[in-house]
Amino acid sequence: MIRVVIAEDQKMVLGALSALLEMEGDIQVVGRAPDGAVALDLVRAEKPDVLISDIEMPNLTGIDVAARLKADGAGTRVLIVTTFGRPGYLRRAMDAGVKGYLLKDGPSSVLAAAVRTIAAGGRAIAPELSEAVWDAEPDPLTDREREILRLAEEGRSNKDIADVLDLSPGTVRNYLSEAAQKLGAANRVEAGRIARSNGWL
Repeated sequence: MIRVVIAEDQKMVLGALSALLEMEGDIQVVGRAPDGAVALDLVRAEKPDVLISDIEMPNLTGIDVAARLKADGAGTRVLIVTTFGRPGYLRRAMDAGVKGYLLKDGPSSVLAAAVRTIAAGGRAIAPELSEAVWDAEPDPLTDREREILRLAEEGRSNKDIADVLDLSPGTVRNYLSEAAQKLGAANRVEAGRIARSNGWL
C-alpha cells in the first residue's frame, strides 16, 4: 500500500484529489493539509511514501516543504500538482528534490500513475514541461530576496517587511534593490512581476 499525504489550500481540490486516489486499491491517503506548515508537520509525523502538494499555499510553498524534507533526509518523495507550468517553477522544484511535477489540467488517470512511479523511485514530469526545463533561465534570486519580494508583492512597506523578518528597513531596501538589479527591473513592483512570470517567486 502506497501511503500518501495531500497538501492543497483549496478545499474542493483537496477533497477531489483525495477522492480520486482513494478509489485506487493500492493507494491510501493518510493525511490532508490546508497549507505548507501543516503539510510539513504531517509528513514528519506520518512518514508517508509520497507527498502530493500544490506550490502556492499559505505559510510554506510546496517547493519550500520539499526543500525542508530534502534537508531532513526524509524518505518521502514529493509530487507537485499545480496550475503553474512555467519552467522556472519546475527548475526550482527539481533543485528542491521534487520527484514529480504535474499540471492540474492533466487527466486524472495520470495522477495515480505518477504516485506509483515516484513511490517506486522514478520520476514523473508532465511531458509538455520536460523539454522546457532545460531551456529555463537559472533563478538569479537568493531565498532571502525571494522572501522579501513576496512580502513586497503583498503591498507591505519596507518597515513592515523588516518587522516580519527581524531586519532593519535599510537591509530590506538593499535586498529589494539587489533583486531589482538582478532582474533588470526599475522598481520593486516590476521586480515582483518579472520574478513571478518566470516562476521564481
